[in-house]
Amino acid sequence: MSWKSSWGYAPYVSVAERKKQAAKKVTQLKKKGEDIQPICIEGRTISKTFWGKAWCKHLEGFSDYENRLPRGRTYVRNGSVIDLKVKAGEIKALVSGSSIYTVEIKINPIVNTKWETLVKECSGKIESLIELLQGKFSKGVMEVITDCDKGLFPSPREIKLNCSCYDWADMCKHVAAVLYGVGARLDTRPEDLFLLRYVDHKELIAYAGSGHLSGKNLPQDNQKLTGDLSALFGIDLEEDVDPSEIKKEVKQVKNKEKNSIPIKKQTAKKRTLTSSTSRSKKENSAMVLKKKETQKKIKKTLIKKKGE
Repeated sequence: MSWKSSWGYAPYVSVAERKKQAAKKVTQLKKKGEDIQPICIEGRTISKTFWGKAWCKHLEGFSDYENRLPRGRTYVRNGSVIDLKVKAGEIKALVSGSSIYTVEIKINPIVNTKWETLVKECSGKIESLIELLQGKFSKGVMEVITDCDKGLFPSPREIKLNCSCYDWADMCKHVAAVLYGVGARLDTRPEDLFLLRYVDHKELIAYAGSGHLSGKNLPQDNQKLTGDLSALFGIDLEEDVDPSEIKKEVKQVKNKEKNSIPIKKQTAKKRTLTSSTSRSKKENSAMVLKKKETQKKIKKTLIKKKGE
Protein backbone atom coordinates (compact mmCIF):
# COMPACT_ATOMS: atom_id res chain seq x y z
CA MET A 1 0.00 0.00 0.00
CA SER A 2 1.18 3.56 -0.72
CA TRP A 3 -0.87 5.12 2.04
CA LYS A 4 -1.65 4.54 5.71
CA SER A 5 -3.51 6.29 8.48
CA SER A 6 -1.70 8.51 10.98
CA TRP A 7 -1.38 5.50 13.29
CA GLY A 8 0.47 3.44 10.72
CA TYR A 9 -2.49 1.33 9.64
CA ALA A 10 -4.74 1.50 6.60
CA PRO A 11 -8.02 3.34 7.28
CA TYR A 12 -11.23 1.45 7.99
CA VAL A 13 -13.20 0.22 5.00
CA SER A 14 -16.86 -0.68 5.42
CA VAL A 15 -18.25 -4.11 4.65
CA ALA A 16 -20.14 -2.76 1.64
CA GLU A 17 -16.97 -1.20 0.23
CA ARG A 18 -15.01 -4.41 0.80
CA LYS A 19 -17.66 -6.43 -1.03
CA LYS A 20 -17.64 -3.98 -3.93
CA GLN A 21 -13.85 -4.14 -4.06
CA ALA A 22 -13.93 -7.93 -3.89
CA ALA A 23 -16.47 -8.22 -6.72
CA LYS A 24 -14.31 -6.03 -8.93
CA LYS A 25 -11.22 -8.12 -8.21
CA VAL A 26 -13.04 -11.38 -8.87
CA THR A 27 -14.28 -10.07 -12.22
CA GLN A 28 -10.73 -9.14 -13.20
CA LEU A 29 -9.36 -12.55 -12.24
CA LYS A 30 -12.10 -14.44 -14.06
CA LYS A 31 -11.37 -12.49 -17.23
CA LYS A 32 -7.81 -13.76 -16.95
CA GLY A 33 -9.11 -17.32 -16.73
CA GLU A 34 -8.41 -17.75 -13.02
CA ASP A 35 -10.30 -20.44 -11.10
CA ILE A 36 -11.79 -18.47 -8.22
CA GLN A 37 -12.91 -20.43 -5.15
CA PRO A 38 -14.51 -18.04 -2.63
CA ILE A 39 -15.66 -18.86 0.88
CA CYS A 40 -19.38 -18.22 1.28
CA ILE A 41 -20.88 -18.47 4.76
CA GLU A 42 -24.64 -18.71 5.22
CA GLY A 43 -25.73 -17.38 8.60
CA ARG A 44 -23.35 -17.09 11.53
CA THR A 45 -22.24 -20.72 11.71
CA ILE A 46 -18.90 -21.07 9.94
CA SER A 47 -18.68 -24.87 9.94
CA LYS A 48 -21.44 -27.44 10.17
CA THR A 49 -19.70 -30.82 9.82
CA PHE A 50 -17.35 -32.78 12.06
CA TRP A 51 -14.18 -31.91 10.14
CA GLY A 52 -14.92 -28.20 9.83
CA LYS A 53 -15.95 -27.84 13.47
CA ALA A 54 -12.95 -29.85 14.66
CA TRP A 55 -10.57 -27.63 12.66
CA CYS A 56 -12.03 -24.41 14.11
CA LYS A 57 -12.12 -25.80 17.64
CA HIS A 58 -8.50 -26.89 17.30
CA LEU A 59 -7.40 -23.38 16.28
CA GLU A 60 -9.36 -21.76 19.09
CA GLY A 61 -7.66 -24.02 21.60
CA PHE A 62 -4.28 -22.28 21.22
CA SER A 63 -3.57 -19.17 23.28
CA ASP A 64 -1.27 -17.92 20.50
CA TYR A 65 -4.32 -17.24 18.36
CA GLU A 66 -7.11 -16.33 20.76
CA ASN A 67 -6.73 -12.53 20.54
CA ARG A 68 -6.70 -12.45 16.74
CA LEU A 69 -9.33 -15.00 15.78
CA PRO A 70 -12.50 -12.94 16.53
CA ARG A 71 -11.74 -10.39 13.77
CA GLY A 72 -11.08 -13.25 11.40
CA ARG A 73 -14.52 -14.74 12.12
CA THR A 74 -16.12 -11.41 11.24
CA TYR A 75 -14.18 -11.17 7.99
CA VAL A 76 -14.98 -14.66 6.80
CA ARG A 77 -18.69 -14.25 7.62
CA ASN A 78 -18.76 -11.04 5.57
CA GLY A 79 -17.45 -12.84 2.50
CA SER A 80 -14.04 -11.17 2.60
CA VAL A 81 -12.19 -14.38 1.62
CA ILE A 82 -12.70 -14.10 -2.12
CA ASP A 83 -10.44 -16.99 -3.10
CA LEU A 84 -9.02 -19.93 -1.16
CA LYS A 85 -7.06 -22.83 -2.59
CA VAL A 86 -5.59 -25.80 -0.74
CA LYS A 87 -2.59 -27.74 -2.00
CA ALA A 88 -0.23 -30.22 -0.36
CA GLY A 89 1.03 -28.42 2.74
CA GLU A 90 -0.09 -25.02 1.50
CA ILE A 91 -3.03 -22.61 1.62
CA LYS A 92 -3.22 -19.60 -0.69
CA ALA A 93 -5.95 -17.01 -0.44
CA LEU A 94 -7.07 -13.51 -1.35
CA VAL A 95 -8.78 -11.41 1.32
CA SER A 96 -10.60 -8.15 0.79
CA GLY A 97 -9.75 -5.58 3.47
CA SER A 98 -8.58 -2.00 3.05
CA SER A 99 -7.12 -3.48 -0.10
CA ILE A 100 -6.88 -6.96 -1.60
CA TYR A 101 -4.32 -8.89 0.43
CA THR A 102 -2.54 -12.12 -0.38
CA VAL A 103 -2.33 -14.73 2.37
CA GLU A 104 -0.01 -17.73 2.27
CA ILE A 105 0.00 -20.41 4.95
CA LYS A 106 2.48 -23.29 5.05
CA ILE A 107 1.75 -26.41 7.07
CA ASN A 108 4.38 -29.03 7.84
CA PRO A 109 3.80 -32.66 6.88
CA ILE A 110 2.63 -34.84 9.73
CA VAL A 111 5.44 -36.83 11.32
CA ASN A 112 5.54 -40.37 9.91
CA THR A 113 5.45 -42.06 13.30
CA LYS A 114 2.42 -39.98 14.31
CA TRP A 115 0.57 -40.90 11.12
CA GLU A 116 1.42 -44.59 11.51
CA THR A 117 0.06 -44.48 15.05
CA LEU A 118 -3.13 -42.82 13.84
CA VAL A 119 -3.61 -45.47 11.17
CA LYS A 120 -3.14 -48.27 13.68
CA GLU A 121 -5.42 -46.64 16.25
CA CYS A 122 -8.18 -46.37 13.64
CA SER A 123 -7.68 -49.92 12.38
CA GLY A 124 -11.01 -51.70 12.01
CA LYS A 125 -12.95 -48.76 13.45
CA ILE A 126 -13.87 -46.92 10.25
CA GLU A 127 -16.17 -48.94 8.01
CA SER A 128 -15.97 -46.97 4.76
CA LEU A 129 -14.52 -43.96 2.98
CA ILE A 130 -17.92 -42.27 3.16
CA GLU A 131 -18.02 -42.64 6.94
CA LEU A 132 -14.52 -41.22 7.19
CA LEU A 133 -15.22 -38.13 5.09
CA GLN A 134 -18.58 -37.54 6.78
CA GLY A 135 -17.00 -37.89 10.21
CA LYS A 136 -19.39 -40.66 11.18
CA PHE A 137 -17.34 -42.79 13.52
CA SER A 138 -17.01 -43.62 17.19
CA LYS A 139 -16.09 -41.18 19.93
CA GLY A 140 -12.83 -43.07 20.41
CA VAL A 141 -11.77 -42.45 16.81
CA MET A 142 -12.73 -38.78 17.11
CA GLU A 143 -10.55 -38.39 20.19
CA VAL A 144 -7.59 -40.00 18.43
CA ILE A 145 -7.88 -37.84 15.32
CA THR A 146 -8.49 -34.55 17.13
CA ASP A 147 -5.93 -35.00 19.92
CA CYS A 148 -3.96 -31.73 20.21
CA ASP A 149 -0.57 -33.45 20.45
CA LYS A 150 -1.03 -36.81 18.72
CA GLY A 151 -3.84 -36.12 16.26
CA LEU A 152 -4.08 -35.06 12.64
CA PHE A 153 -4.42 -31.31 13.12
CA PRO A 154 -1.26 -29.15 13.03
CA SER A 155 0.12 -27.33 16.07
CA PRO A 156 1.07 -23.61 15.92
CA ARG A 157 4.73 -24.49 15.52
CA GLU A 158 3.85 -26.51 12.40
CA ILE A 159 2.08 -23.54 10.79
CA LYS A 160 3.84 -20.64 9.07
CA LEU A 161 1.70 -17.57 8.40
CA ASN A 162 2.22 -14.74 5.94
CA CYS A 163 0.06 -11.84 4.76
CA SER A 164 0.82 -8.88 2.51
CA CYS A 165 -0.91 -6.42 4.86
CA TYR A 166 0.84 -3.94 7.20
CA ASP A 167 -0.02 -5.70 10.45
CA TRP A 168 3.21 -6.68 12.21
CA ALA A 169 1.62 -9.75 13.83
CA ASP A 170 1.80 -13.08 12.03
CA MET A 171 -1.81 -13.78 12.95
CA CYS A 172 -3.53 -10.76 11.41
CA LYS A 173 -7.30 -10.65 10.83
CA HIS A 174 -6.79 -11.62 7.18
CA VAL A 175 -4.86 -14.77 8.10
CA ALA A 176 -7.44 -15.57 10.78
CA ALA A 177 -10.22 -15.22 8.20
CA VAL A 178 -8.42 -17.65 5.90
CA LEU A 179 -7.95 -20.19 8.69
CA TYR A 180 -11.66 -20.06 9.43
CA GLY A 181 -12.27 -20.27 5.70
CA VAL A 182 -10.42 -23.59 5.70
CA GLY A 183 -12.86 -24.81 8.35
CA ALA A 184 -15.76 -23.88 6.07
CA ARG A 185 -14.07 -25.56 3.11
CA LEU A 186 -13.65 -28.81 5.05
CA ASP A 187 -17.44 -29.04 5.24
CA THR A 188 -17.51 -29.88 1.55
CA ARG A 189 -13.97 -31.13 0.98
CA PRO A 190 -12.74 -32.87 4.14
CA GLU A 191 -10.02 -34.63 2.16
CA ASP A 192 -8.21 -31.28 1.96
CA LEU A 193 -7.12 -31.71 5.58
CA PHE A 194 -5.22 -34.88 4.68
CA LEU A 195 -3.76 -33.10 1.66
CA LEU A 196 -2.43 -30.35 3.93
CA ARG A 197 -0.65 -32.95 6.06
CA TYR A 198 0.79 -34.85 3.05
CA VAL A 199 -1.08 -38.09 3.76
CA ASP A 200 -3.67 -40.17 1.91
CA HIS A 201 -6.96 -40.46 3.80
CA LYS A 202 -7.64 -43.78 2.05
CA GLU A 203 -4.85 -45.39 4.07
CA LEU A 204 -7.11 -45.33 7.12
CA ILE A 205 -9.66 -47.43 5.25
CA ALA A 206 -7.09 -49.69 3.59
CA TYR A 207 -5.48 -50.55 6.92
CA ALA A 208 -8.84 -50.99 8.58
CA GLY A 209 -9.84 -53.39 5.84
CA SER A 210 -6.95 -55.78 6.40
CA GLY A 211 -8.25 -58.72 8.39
CA HIS A 212 -11.58 -56.98 8.79
CA LEU A 213 -13.40 -58.02 5.65
CA SER A 214 -17.06 -58.84 5.68
CA GLY A 215 -19.43 -60.05 2.99
CA LYS A 216 -20.67 -56.55 2.22
CA ASN A 217 -17.14 -55.48 1.31
CA LEU A 218 -16.78 -58.14 -1.37
CA PRO A 219 -17.75 -57.71 -5.02
CA GLN A 220 -21.36 -58.70 -5.65
CA ASP A 221 -20.52 -61.23 -8.36
CA ASN A 222 -18.28 -63.16 -5.97
CA GLN A 223 -20.78 -63.50 -3.13
CA LYS A 224 -22.83 -66.28 -4.73
CA LEU A 225 -21.87 -68.92 -7.25
CA THR A 226 -25.04 -69.76 -9.12
CA GLY A 227 -25.84 -73.30 -10.18
CA ASP A 228 -25.65 -76.62 -8.36
CA LEU A 229 -22.96 -78.79 -9.95
CA SER A 230 -23.31 -81.78 -7.64
CA ALA A 231 -25.00 -83.94 -10.28
CA LEU A 232 -22.16 -83.42 -12.71
CA PHE A 233 -19.09 -83.26 -10.47
CA GLY A 234 -20.13 -85.20 -7.38
CA ILE A 235 -19.98 -82.16 -5.08
CA ASP A 236 -22.44 -82.24 -2.20
CA LEU A 237 -24.26 -78.90 -1.85
CA GLU A 238 -27.27 -78.08 0.29
CA GLU A 239 -28.52 -75.12 -1.76
CA ASP A 240 -31.45 -75.39 -4.17
CA VAL A 241 -30.51 -75.16 -7.78
CA ASP A 242 -31.77 -73.59 -10.97
CA PRO A 243 -31.87 -76.15 -13.83
CA SER A 244 -31.09 -73.48 -16.40
CA GLU A 245 -27.92 -72.61 -14.50
CA ILE A 246 -26.88 -76.27 -14.41
CA LYS A 247 -27.16 -76.50 -18.18
CA LYS A 248 -25.14 -73.33 -18.53
CA GLU A 249 -22.33 -74.62 -16.29
CA VAL A 250 -22.28 -78.03 -18.00
CA LYS A 251 -22.05 -76.42 -21.42
CA GLN A 252 -19.17 -74.19 -20.33
CA VAL A 253 -17.20 -77.09 -18.85
CA LYS A 254 -17.74 -79.29 -21.90
CA ASN A 255 -16.60 -76.54 -24.20
CA LYS A 256 -13.44 -76.04 -22.16
CA GLU A 257 -12.65 -79.76 -22.23
CA LYS A 258 -13.35 -79.99 -25.93
CA ASN A 259 -11.10 -77.06 -26.73
CA SER A 260 -8.28 -78.25 -24.49
CA ILE A 261 -7.88 -81.60 -26.34
CA PRO A 262 -7.72 -81.22 -30.13
CA ILE A 263 -8.96 -84.30 -31.99
CA LYS A 264 -7.73 -84.90 -35.49
CA LYS A 265 -10.21 -85.86 -38.16
CA GLN A 266 -9.94 -89.37 -39.56
CA THR A 267 -8.22 -89.64 -42.91
CA ALA A 268 -8.62 -92.16 -45.68
CA LYS A 269 -5.55 -94.01 -44.43
CA LYS A 270 -6.19 -97.19 -42.49
CA ARG A 271 -5.15 -97.18 -38.86
CA THR A 272 -4.11 -100.28 -37.03
CA LEU A 273 -6.18 -101.47 -34.12
CA THR A 274 -3.21 -101.05 -31.80
CA SER A 275 -2.52 -97.41 -32.68
CA SER A 276 -6.22 -96.52 -32.56
CA THR A 277 -6.64 -98.14 -29.17
CA SER A 278 -3.50 -96.43 -27.87
CA ARG A 279 -4.68 -93.01 -29.04
CA SER A 280 -8.11 -93.55 -27.49
CA LYS A 281 -6.58 -94.49 -24.14
CA LYS A 282 -4.39 -91.40 -24.15
CA GLU A 283 -7.31 -89.15 -25.02
CA ASN A 284 -9.51 -90.75 -22.38
CA SER A 285 -6.79 -90.40 -19.75
CA ALA A 286 -6.30 -86.76 -20.65
CA MET A 287 -10.03 -86.09 -20.50
CA VAL A 288 -10.38 -87.83 -17.12
CA LEU A 289 -7.42 -85.87 -15.74
CA LYS A 290 -8.84 -82.61 -17.08
CA LYS A 291 -12.24 -83.40 -15.61
CA LYS A 292 -10.73 -84.13 -12.20
CA GLU A 293 -8.80 -80.87 -12.27
CA THR A 294 -11.98 -79.01 -13.19
CA GLN A 295 -13.82 -80.75 -10.34
CA LYS A 296 -11.16 -79.72 -7.86
CA LYS A 297 -11.20 -76.08 -8.97
CA ILE A 298 -14.98 -75.81 -8.84
CA LYS A 299 -15.21 -77.65 -5.55
CA LYS A 300 -12.55 -75.42 -4.01
CA THR A 301 -14.38 -72.30 -5.19
CA LEU A 302 -17.77 -73.51 -3.96
CA ILE A 303 -16.42 -74.52 -0.54
CA LYS A 304 -14.72 -71.15 -0.17
CA LYS A 305 -17.87 -69.21 -1.10
CA LYS A 306 -20.02 -71.43 1.06
CA GLY A 307 -17.76 -70.71 4.05
CA GLU A 308 -18.05 -66.98 3.48
